[in-house]
Amino acid sequence: MKNNGLSVATVGATLLASTMLAGVPVQAQTGARRPAQPAGAPARERSGPRVSVPTDAPPPPAAVTGAPAAAGTIKSLRVEGSQRIEPETVLSYTKLRVGIPYTTATLDQALVDLQASELFADYSISGVESGDIVLRIRENPIINRVILEGNKAIKSDKIQKELKLAPRQIFTRTAVRADVARIIELYRRGGRFAAVVEPKMVNLDQNRVDIVFEISEGSKSKVRQINILGNEKFSDDELRGQMATKQSRWFRLLSSGTSYDQDRLNYDQQKLRQFYLTNGYADFRVTSAVAELTPDKRDFIITYVVEEGPRYKFGDVTVDSEIRDFDGDRLAASLPMKKGDWYNAKLVEDSVDNLSQSAGLFGYAFSQVDPEFQRDRDTLTMGINFHIAQAQRTYVERIDINGNTQTQDKVIRREMRVAEGDPFNDFQIKRSQDRINSLGYFQDKFEIKRTQGSTPDRIVLEAPVEERSTGELQLSAGFSSLERFIIQANVTQRNFRGKGQELRFGVNYSSYQKSVEAGFTEPYLFDKNIAVGVDIFRRDFNQFNFDLNGNRNTIYNQVSTGFQVRAGVPLTEYWSLSGRYGLSYDEVGLDSSLLVNGQCSNATVGRYLCEALGNRWTSSVGYSLIYSSLNSNLRPTAGRRFTFSQDFAGLGGDVKYIRTRTEFAQYKGLGKGFVLSFLGEGGYIHSLEKSRGEGIDPVRIIDRFYLGEPNFRGFDIRGVGPRIQRVPLITDPTTGIQSLSTDRTQIADDPLGGKAYYLGRIELELPLGAGAREMGLRPSIYVQAGSLFNLTRPLPTTVFPQARDTNGNLLFNPDGSPTLTGAPITTTVGNQTYALYTVAATDTTNVGRTTTCAVGYSDTAGGTCAGSSVNTAQLTSPFVERFLGNSARPRVSVGIGVNWNSPFGPLRIDLAKALVAQPGDDKKLITFNVGTQF
Repeated sequence: MKNNGLSVATVGATLLASTMLAGVPVQAQTGARRPAQPAGAPARERSGPRVSVPTDAPPPPAAVTGAPAAAGTIKSLRVEGSQRIEPETVLSYTKLRVGIPYTTATLDQALVDLQASELFADYSISGVESGDIVLRIRENPIINRVILEGNKAIKSDKIQKELKLAPRQIFTRTAVRADVARIIELYRRGGRFAAVVEPKMVNLDQNRVDIVFEISEGSKSKVRQINILGNEKFSDDELRGQMATKQSRWFRLLSSGTSYDQDRLNYDQQKLRQFYLTNGYADFRVTSAVAELTPDKRDFIITYVVEEGPRYKFGDVTVDSEIRDFDGDRLAASLPMKKGDWYNAKLVEDSVDNLSQSAGLFGYAFSQVDPEFQRDRDTLTMGINFHIAQAQRTYVERIDINGNTQTQDKVIRREMRVAEGDPFNDFQIKRSQDRINSLGYFQDKFEIKRTQGSTPDRIVLEAPVEERSTGELQLSAGFSSLERFIIQANVTQRNFRGKGQELRFGVNYSSYQKSVEAGFTEPYLFDKNIAVGVDIFRRDFNQFNFDLNGNRNTIYNQVSTGFQVRAGVPLTEYWSLSGRYGLSYDEVGLDSSLLVNGQCSNATVGRYLCEALGNRWTSSVGYSLIYSSLNSNLRPTAGRRFTFSQDFAGLGGDVKYIRTRTEFAQYKGLGKGFVLSFLGEGGYIHSLEKSRGEGIDPVRIIDRFYLGEPNFRGFDIRGVGPRIQRVPLITDPTTGIQSLSTDRTQIADDPLGGKAYYLGRIELELPLGAGAREMGLRPSIYVQAGSLFNLTRPLPTTVFPQARDTNGNLLFNPDGSPTLTGAPITTTVGNQTYALYTVAATDTTNVGRTTTCAVGYSDTAGGTCAGSSVNTAQLTSPFVERFLGNSARPRVSVGIGVNWNSPFGPLRIDLAKALVAQPGDDKKLITFNVGTQF
C-alpha cells in the first residue's frame, strides 16, 4: 500500500483479473483441446490462457493504515475507472458523502461495502490526507459465453437450465460457486458422486471473459451392498426384494436401481414399512438408515437397522357415518377385512379409497374418511372404526380445459361424462378421464384435477392436457423364405385439423401382395354423437412358387377394388352399434405363362384354382355390436372389449354369404408394472349359394378366412390352414428312380383359406428398471393358439391316368419300374383337342418347333403333316398333389416381443417360435416394424 493513498490487496480481493486471481496465477493447458462450441456460437476470439476461478470466499479488504484516527471532513468525492456503472451508482454502495467527517474505520467500511457488491475486480481509496477522496475501481468483466466441457452423461441443455451465469451478465465469484454446486448436485442425482467441476476463465478484450466449466464426470456410484440388521421374521433377500434400490450385480446391467439416490433411500424405508404393515407388524420401524461412500467414491454400502415388533390381527371393524345416505353396518359388511384376519395396512388404505369413492358416487366430492385405530398390545389386535364425516352434496361449478393448442375444446368436452351444473359423481369423473386418455391425443397419465369452487358445495374440474404428436408414419418390414422382403408404409393423422378426425393412407408391397388404401373418419357428425367414415382400397394379391432352377413363377393373382362407408352410434356408456356397406369388384386370373391356348389347364395349375377364376361384384351390408370398458384404446391396462360382427353379401352383386366374427379382449394390471392380457377371436362364413359341384366349396377362395402373420406370430402370411402342395417328382439320372422333391422352393404351395377359425393369445407385459423405461423399452412374453379349418376337400387334378391311393395322392413306383411321365400338353381349336409335339432334329428345317403332328410337321393345328421326323410329345412334369392343414387341432407358438421408442421412431421386434404345427404350415421366426410420429 502506498503511503499517500488507501488501497486493497487488489489481486487478493478481486474475483477475476487478467492473469492473477487471489494472488496466485494458475496456468491452464492451452492448445490441448478446444471446448465444445454452443450451436451457432462464433469462433473463439483471440485470447490468453485459461485461468482457474477460485470458488472459496475472498479475503476481507485490508484495513486503512498510515492514516490519522480522525482524518477530517470529505471536501470532494469522485470515482475513477467506471465504464458501465455510473459513478453515482458506485457511490451509492458506500456511505461516503461530501461534507461528512471520515476516519480510518469509515474508509475501511467503504471498502467492505464495495467488496460486498461483487461488481468490482479491484478498488482502492486515495486522497486521505487532503480530504479529496478518490474511489479508484476496476469493474468485474462481462461474461461473453458459458461453455461446458467433458459432460457426456448429462446433456448440455439440461445443465444450462440450472446455471445462473449467462452471457452479458457481470461475472461474480459467488455465481460461479453456486453454479459449480448446481452441476455437482445434478451429477449426484444421477449417482455420480465422484464428479468434479473446475471453473476456468478465458480473458478477452474489452473486459470480457469466457467461463468454462471443465467437468470430470467420474463413474456412476453403485450400491455395492445392502445390509439389514434386526430382522428375524423375514430374510435379507426377501426384504431387499421390496426395495427400489438393488445391489450392483452383472445381471442388472440395464437397471438404474443399482445407482445410489438419497430420495430412493427414503422411498425404500417407506417400502420396508409398507411391507411389514401389510403383514401385520403394526409397530415396525426403521431406527436408522446409513449410506457410506467407499474411499474411492465408486460404491455405497447401505445399512438399515429395523425393529419388527409383534404381529397383530384385526379386531372389531366398524363404519361410523355422519352422512344420512350411508348405512354404517352395511358398509362395514362390504369391507374386505374381517375380525381375526392378520392386520394389513394396505386393506385399510384400500377401504378408505373405496369408501371415499362410494361417497363420490352419491355426489359428496369432499367427504372425509378417517380410520380410527384401537391398538390392544395385550391381545395383539387392531380394531378400526372408519369415520365418515358430514359433507355437503357437491355440484360441478366449472370445467376448465388448458394446455390444448391444437385440439379444439369441444373435442375434449364431448368426452366428459359430467357437465357444468351436474351433481358430482366420482365414477363419471374417472370414466371421463379414461375416455380422454383413449383419444390418444395427449400424454399418458392424464388426470382430471378437482379444486374447491366458489362455495363449499361447488367443485371446479380442471383438465390440464399436454398434447402429443398424433400424426404417425409407420414403416413395417419383414423377411420370409417365400416372400423375401415385405415393406409396409402407413401415414395416419388421428387428430386432423384438431377436430378429432382421422385421415389415413397406406401402401403395402411384397412378393405376395400390393395394396393402396385410404380412409377418413368423422367421430362426431354435425357435433352429434354419430361417427361416419369411408374407406377406398385396391389390393393386388399374388400366389407363386419356384421352378427347378429357383425362378419365381406367379400362379394366380387377385385384384380387389372397392369402397366401404361406415356409421356408428353409442347405445349406452359401454355399448355401441356400427353399420357398414361395402361394394367391391374382384378379378381372379392366372399368369399368362400358365394358360394353354388362353385357357386354364390342370396340366399347369390345380383344378381348385381353375374353379376360382373369374370376375365378380360383391355387395355387402354388415353391423358390429361393441362393448368396451377399456381404460385406454391405445395402451389398455384394465377393462375388457367384446365385438360381435356379421356381414351379409347378396344385396345385389354376384356373391351371397353370411360372415360372422367375434372378438374378446381382457386386460388386468397385476401391479409393479405387470399387465396381463387375454385376446380371443373366431369366425365362420356360410355360403347362401347352391353347391357348384363335387369337391368345390361353395365359399369362394377370395372370401374365406386366412390366418398367419401378423395376427398369429410364429407363422408366415397365410401360413396356417388348408392348402394344396404340388410336389414334383424328381428322376435320378443315374438310376432312373423317381422320388418326391424335398426342396421347399420347388413345391407349389397354395393356401386355400378356411370357413372357420379361432385364435387366442395370452400376453404378459414386463416392467423394466427406470433406465429402460426412460429408453421406452416395453417387453412382453406371450403364447398363442389357433387354427383355420372346415374346407371342402378339393378334387385332385386329373392329369395323370395312374391310380391314386385312398387319400387321393398320386401313386408312383419308387424303384422306377415303371416311372411316371407327365400329362400331354394339348391345344383346342374349335371343338377339337390336339396333342402338342416338338419337331425332332431329323427335320432340319423345323427342328424344335411345336406342332400337332406326331410325325412330320404342320404349322396349323390339325393340318396336313409333311415329313418323316418322329417328334417328341410335350408333357408336363409329373407331380403329386397333397391336401394339408384342414384340421381344427390347435397350432401353438410362444414368443417375446419388445416395443422400443427409438430415436428414429417406435420399433417393434418379435421373436416367435411355432411349437405345434400341422403338416404344410409355413413358419416364421422374426418380424419387426418401425415408425415415427409427427
